[in-house]
Amino acid sequence: MIAHVSDVHIDGTERSAERTRAVMSYLDGLPFALDAVLVTGDIADHGRPEEYELARDLLASRHPVMVCPGNHDDRAAFREFLLRQAPSKEPINQVRDVGGAVIALCDSSIPGADDGLLDDQTLDWLTHVLAETPHTTPVLVGFHHPPTLLHEPFVDGIRQFRTERLAALAERHPNLAAFLCGHAHTAAATTFAGRPLLVAPGVVSTLRLPWERRAHPEDHVHLDQPPALAFHVLDDTGRLTTHYRTVLA
Repeated sequence: MIAHVSDVHIDGTERSAERTRAVMSYLDGLPFALDAVLVTGDIADHGRPEEYELARDLLASRHPVMVCPGNHDDRAAFREFLLRQAPSKEPINQVRDVGGAVIALCDSSIPGADDGLLDDQTLDWLTHVLAETPHTTPVLVGFHHPPTLLHEPFVDGIRQFRTERLAALAERHPNLAAFLCGHAHTAAATTFAGRPLLVAPGVVSTLRLPWERRAHPEDHVHLDQPPALAFHVLDDTGRLTTHYRTVLA
C-alpha cells in the first residue's frame, strides 16, 4: 500500500507545519508498514532553505518517503536542504522498487513558472526506467502537475503541457499502471493516455470547485477544510484501488 500526500506548502507558519505533522503522525500510527509515502510537490511555499529544513523534519517517517518538486519549489534548495545533496538546477527524478511494483517520481516543474512539463532529460530518464523494468512489474509514474484537464479553469491553466511523448510511453508500456499527481488541491480521478490519473488532495488547503465559488468568486481555496491524503492499493492482478481520507489537524 502507498500513501500519497501533496501540497504541504511549508511556509514557516505553525498552520502549515501542524497540518503536515497531523498527516505524517496519522501515517506513522498505522498498524503496518507502508510500501512508500509519496509527496508530489510543493513541499515549500517559497523555496527557501529554512522551509526545506523544517520540511525535512516534518516529513521524516518510519515509512520510506519519496518527494518530487512542484511549482513553488526551488530545485537547488530542494536538493541541498531537503535531500542533503549537492545543489543543482537539474530535474529531480527518483525511482524505487517497492516489492512487486516500481514507483518513478518525475520532476514536472519549470523553474520560475507555475505550469509544468516533463523535459527531454526527464522523459529520457523515464524511458530508461520503463525499459529496465520487467514487463510483468507494474510501474506507477508520479509528478506534480496533472497532464490533462481537470475541468477547473484555474488549475487547467497551469497544468502539465506538451504531454504527447508521455502518452506515447504509456502506449508502449502496458505495465504502466497509473499516473499520480498533486497541484490541484482537490481529490480527483480521471484518465490520461488510457491509464488512471489519480490526484491527491492538498494538505495545506482544499480547492473550491467552480460550482462552489459562486458565493466566493475571488476565493479559490477552503482554508478550513481538514488536510487529506490518498491510499493506493495495487493488488496481485495489477488492479489499482484508491481511497481518500481526511485527517484532523
